[in-house]
Amino acid sequence: MAGALKAEKLIFLSNVRGICQTDGSLISELDETEAKRLVKDGVISGGMIPKVSACLDILSAVPRVHIVDGREPHVLLRELFTDQGAGTMIVRSL
Repeated sequence: MAGALKAEKLIFLSNVRGICQTDGSLISELDETEAKRLVKDGVISGGMIPKVSACLDILSAVPRVHIVDGREPHVLLRELFTDQGAGTMIVRSL
């Protein structure tokens, strides 16, 4: 649907704050190549794999996909309108 609407971004409201490094630190932005590498290397694992796979699938139609924790107050405003964001943005590889 996002592709049919020619959306510039799609936001997944999840129960996690985004993609994290093995030390628990949030990755605020990465491209699809890096996301695939993190899955292959086991950094992205468990329940995050289907979320990231869905994000990677939609990148063929939408240039940016965000994963944010929908339980956090004002998460959309923070993700969209602040430099630090609130989750992880995955962008198309060039």
